[in-house]
Amino acid sequence: MKTVLSTKILTPSQKELFLNSGLGLVEYDALKIEFLNVKIPLDCVNYIFTSKNAVKAFLNQTKDLNKTKLNAFCVGEKTKSILVENGLKVVAMAEYASELAKNIVKRNQNETFVFLCGNKRRDELPDVLTKHNVQYKEVEVYHNHLNPKAFQRDFDGILFFSPSGIRSYLLENTIGNSTLFCIGETTAAEAQKHSNHIIIANKPTVENVLVQAINHFRHL
Repeated sequence: MKTVLSTKILTPSQKELFLNSGLGLVEYDALKIEFLNVKIPLDCVNYIFTSKNAVKAFLNQTKDLNKTKLNAFCVGEKTKSILVENGLKVVAMAEYASELAKNIVKRNQNETFVFLCGNKRRDELPDVLTKHNVQYKEVEVYHNHLNPKAFQRDFDGILFFSPSGIRSYLLENTIGNSTLFCIGETTAAEAQKHSNHIIIANKPTVENVLVQAINHFRHL
């Protein structure tokens, strides 16, 4: 049986999708999230979220706030779903932060934003906003910590969801001959430093990474 390592603990439905394929699965969290005790400005109308963790941090501070008048700009379908479920209007959603930034510049350039992010956030979005003089306040609401764990074995495939996840895994392990399944181009760019056996998801979702792994090993 082929065995795949996920560097993120999967949800029950994600796990079911995988285990029905006949592949073995090992999972752990390569990263630990620490939410920071910072005050999020709540006098703004427009909020930018590039991760689900930023949304969680926001919701933790706004339990009693009427969110119907707030506008959200986000990256990813899952992030959008959480926002909508919690009463925010999602004005724009993109698959990547760079796309979202271009969208904001095109349609909302003269508005003011609060950008909620983690300590490992990438530069594309703030760089584009700054270049086009979009007014925004950046607030770091969580930290991503590497969570290394040693595995005394090799895996046929490894699922990676961020460059940080790859760096965390490599603190205690090697890639060997594993095929690496990456959630997007940024993660794949980090993976290419360590391997030529890389498959990138068609869409930047956890489910699509799983599907890529299942399809790959089914055809071997």
